[in-house]
Amino acid sequence: MRQSVGRLLGPDATSPESDELAGLTCLLRGHMQLIIPEIEQAAEKLPMDDVPRYCALACIGEARVKLRATAGDGPHRAVAYARKLARSLTALCDHYEALTGVEMCLACDKPIRDCEDSMPYGHVSASGGAVCAGRIHTRCAHTLRRR
Repeated sequence: MRQSVGRLLGPDATSPESDELAGLTCLLRGHMQLIIPEIEQAAEKLPMDDVPRYCALACIGEARVKLRATAGDGPHRAVAYARKLARSLTALCDHYEALTGVEMCLACDKPIRDCEDSMPYGHVSASGGAVCAGRIHTRCAHTLRRR
């Protein structure tokens, strides 16, 4: 899911051609539709007054609004809509990880299990802020582009 997001929001992201953008938008929507029920199930296990539960459910509400919206006319609006979906999916992934305790590899988008070697990983933007921070499998380190 995060790899799909990275195609639109990553430091090397470019605006995809219309055919690719349509497929990517469909993929992002599908990812969101898959992860929302998982987050809801995890949130429902928490007490009603739990802040992470409340935040996750609010994020789900916002995601559903974006799923009901349409891109509008023109390529610029289509890209803007896809990027909104991508930002929403990123937030959903963050809530999933926070509620379930599962940490995902930023390179291969698979869970990092306790028995697997991993290492910290983060991109830094030109302004000095972290764009993407987390962990990766040690075996995935060679798959990432070096700067």
